[in-house]
Amino acid sequence: MKTKISILFILVLTIIIKDNTFSQGCSDAGFCSVSGIKPGKFDTLSGFKNSLAIGGTLAKADHDISIIGNYLEYSRRINGKFSIHSKITSIRQEGNKISNFNLSDIYFTSNFLLNNYTKFIAGIKIPLSNANKIRENYSLPMDYQSSLGTFDLILGLNFEIKKFQLAIAYEQALTKNKNEFLAENHPTWDVLNDFQSTNQYRRKGDVLLRIAYPYTLINKLKITPAILSIYHLANDEYNNAFNNTLEIDGSKGLTLNGNLFIDYELFPKHYFQLSGGVPFVVRDNRPDGLTRKFVLNLEYGFKF
Repeated sequence: MKTKISILFILVLTIIIKDNTFSQGCSDAGFCSVSGIKPGKFDTLSGFKNSLAIGGTLAKADHDISIIGNYLEYSRRINGKFSIHSKITSIRQEGNKISNFNLSDIYFTSNFLLNNYTKFIAGIKIPLSNANKIRENYSLPMDYQSSLGTFDLILGLNFEIKKFQLAIAYEQALTKNKNEFLAENHPTWDVLNDFQSTNQYRRKGDVLLRIAYPYTLINKLKITPAILSIYHLANDEYNNAFNNTLEIDGSKGLTLNGNLFIDYELFPKHYFQLSGGVPFVVRDNRPDGLTRKFVLNLEYGFKF
């Protein structure tokens, strides 16, 4: 018992102090936080038919951009093995005298228990923005866009092995977005000249692997440290001013993050979850604007 607590304490401490590096945190293209892939109870809603959750996110991004995100999520248990989930998100980005607030995406996902230890997840992400927010007649870089602007397919499997939860998932953009940002349209003294060009941006797919270990500290209080790896399968692409397609070197590769989830059951129907993510390993280039130095999220949920 003491050994397990010591290991958990070290993991938590490592995650907390690792806040001076740069990565995506848990703020990937979307699939790391959908129901079934995010660590949690392995069954579907624990006997309740419905669940409603509201959450807020604080994060710090590249180029001194501050992030505030919000979401509303509804879940419905169809039977003991099958559940459906919907989630709508919004985001506010602010920094360098530029701010943007807008709705982001809608997620529709379903969870199906194949057996007591295996869960299958399938879903789609629908953009609520075309990722081409305009400022002074110019498109803003992806760092200031509220959505990637793509329809995405999400597939995943979640396994429970001796209390460990192992999630494997894949997310693929089915469309390109309509962003028109070219850094060269801005003078060298303008901060926007330092951003990656993403005109007609084409983002490649991601594969996710997360290992989590839920541990009950005291009655109603659970802590779940996790390691999250996201591998971007190929270099992203964009079109330059001459409409030539160019690869974005360094956008392919691994991002490795530490996650921590703290769950507290206030009453049988009410719960709070505090979670955070920080990076250990990063890709050389993240043109999608998802880079995070840290991510903190607070969620309140009600089951009925």
